[in-house]
Amino acid sequence: MLAIFSLAVAPIFSAATAATVNINTAGAEELALLPRVGTVVAQRIIDFREDNGEFQSTEELLLVEGIGERTFALMKPYVALGGETTLTEKVRIPRTESGGAGS
Repeated sequence: MLAIFSLAVAPIFSAATAATVNINTAGAEELALLPRVGTVVAQRIIDFREDNGEFQSTEELLLVEGIGERTFALMKPYVALGGETTLTEKVRIPRTESGGAGS
């Protein structure tokens, strides 16, 4: 049964994670495609990048105001440090009932 589940989920998972945003070159509009990132947080990412230089690791996003561990965990599969930005649609992840507020 596990093998059937793995095969059924694998194409969906790999297709979803193939599209990324390069956080070192993306503009606010592209950054806002990431889950739980709106225009304000997108601008904070750009400001952080301008003040501190290129991101050396994706975990540095945790230093940006408005990005906590839960938000980072949701956006991490869609974040890249290099290459072209290939994400073209907003990633929408439904909120869980027990998730509560905050990030």
